[in-house]
Amino acid sequence: MLILSYILFYIVFSMLVVATSGTGYILGSGISIDYLGLCCTCAGTMMVAASANSLNQVFEVNNDAKMKRTRHRPLPSGRLTVPHAITWASSVGVAGTALLACKANMLAAGLAASNLFLYAFVYTPLKQIHPVNTWVGAIVGAIPPLLGWAAASGQISLNAMILPAALYFWQLPHFMALAYLCRKDYADGGFRMFSLADASGLRTALVALRNCLYLLPLGYLAYDWGITSGWFCIESTILALAISCTAASFCMNRTAKTARRMFHASLLYLPVFMSGLLVHRQSDNEQSVLVEKSHKFVELLPSLESIEDYAEHIPQRKYKRDGVGSQARPPVAYASVAPFPFLPAPAYVSS
Repeated sequence: MLILSYILFYIVFSMLVVATSGTGYILGSGISIDYLGLCCTCAGTMMVAASANSLNQVFEVNNDAKMKRTRHRPLPSGRLTVPHAITWASSVGVAGTALLACKANMLAAGLAASNLFLYAFVYTPLKQIHPVNTWVGAIVGAIPPLLGWAAASGQISLNAMILPAALYFWQLPHFMALAYLCRKDYADGGFRMFSLADASGLRTALVALRNCLYLLPLGYLAYDWGITSGWFCIESTILALAISCTAASFCMNRTAKTARRMFHASLLYLPVFMSGLLVHRQSDNEQSVLVEKSHKFVELLPSLESIEDYAEHIPQRKYKRDGVGSQARPPVAYASVAPFPFLPAPAYVSS
């Protein structure tokens, strides 16, 4: 019964990770979606996430016992032993990675294994060493949608970075609000959070506001890169402005009430953003229309034996350059890609 409750706890805890991974899979699927592959990817991601969370609590069992919000977890409360938790974490971690390797591809499995290592063996110990742990944790949270995209497409492209970028920038105001509200709890637990060395809360609020503003161009980039329609650009901008307003309010009046409002806004932002990506993503019908138009254009061309024959019938324009006649060169197509808006973590000033 205790094992079952432990499993149910981690299923609920891993739902956000699964949702982001599934969204990434759908976005990376292109014209058709392999629903069996989607289910296997979500299942494998959930297993690896459960393994990472279990190892996190194994390493922090003594810290969790000192905090009000974590002292009732299975390990600190004594409802489950550490050997049982390690066995569970090892089993689901290996099974999840193997499932992704067999049913998706090795790239997705590699991302899952790397994220497991980064979460359990880098992020977790950093929480007791340096406040940079929040930025490392944001990287961990940004990988699942990238994993989903890789599982669907077998590669990582620039388009795949939209949702991971949203996850990265979203996590900073989300966790800054949580760290501000639970400052005493984190101090009791021995965690080095950014807010603990910021008595006024101003730097914490500025970090949250800055990362909210980084969310503003993501809707336009999703539209410009052909991932979604123009409607998503408008909706995403409005959504980012809304969460930025709560962060600005927290900056001007740093109280538990404004921090909680920003935290609630962050809880609303992510599911709405992902839903918009799925609703407004470039549909299969639009791609089919483009293919159909290209076929009709080909049918209108003269029935010549080859493209070279057709090219011979096109009159060639000639012009003089330096007194020598030369054929005009065909136009050259140029493609430009907007830079990806990454910004390093702000420097931490120890107290």
